[in-house]
Amino acid sequence: MARCKFCGKNISWLKDGRKFIPLEDDGTTHDCEEKKNSLNSIKSMTSSSLSAEEIAAYEAGINQAGANSKKKKK
Repeated sequence: MARCKFCGKNISWLKDGRKFIPLEDDGTTHDCEEKKNSLNSIKSMTSSSLSAEEIAAYEAGINQAGANSKKKKK
């Protein structure tokens, strides 16, 4: 049995086409308040809210991580 990572209840998964749906033990769709609260607390940012220096530092970090992973593969 799988467990919901938000509330800890036992759930099972049903595949509907390409989408997986969490089901509770009685067959109803699992939708807990903890999940809703977690999804509502996601912070969204626009690219205009970041300075050019912050974007450059972020891109440099991504490029550095990519270079390190290529070295490990060889």
